[in-house]
Amino acid sequence: MSSKTKIVVLRMKEIIYTAIFVGLGILLITLFLIMFRPKKDTVPTSGEVATYVPGVYSSAITLNNQDVNVQVTVDADKITSVTLVPLSEAVTTMYPLMQPAMDTLSEQIVKNQSTKNISYSDETRYTSTVLLKAVDTALTKAETAK
Repeated sequence: MSSKTKIVVLRMKEIIYTAIFVGLGILLITLFLIMFRPKKDTVPTSGEVATYVPGVYSSAITLNNQDVNVQVTVDADKITSVTLVPLSEAVTTMYPLMQPAMDTLSEQIVKNQSTKNISYSDETRYTSTVLLKAVDTALTKAETAK
């Protein structure tokens, strides 16, 4: 019976390099997990009411060198209106879905007091998405520090 015993010789330098690379690998994986974890969206609950600085806030959308402002009027605790200003004939001709989409979104935003859970048709999904981002930008300007 002969046993084939193998003797492995490890140099201390190899062990140290391996430990350093394993440590860096663990650090890199940890950083990726921290950086790319999903963010928690804070949606106001029924007991939590958003507070605003009363006034009219606007956010600009540029369409073929034409600026269109989305104006949001807020009171201390609610959104009162959302409109497009100035909507010139050139913009309404080039973008015929802009005003009808804004009217539909405005009704829902004032009713829900939020831009979350807003529904729109497939025909106006791109227009509605741009308008909702502009409304969110204006509402961010209107929010007070908590």
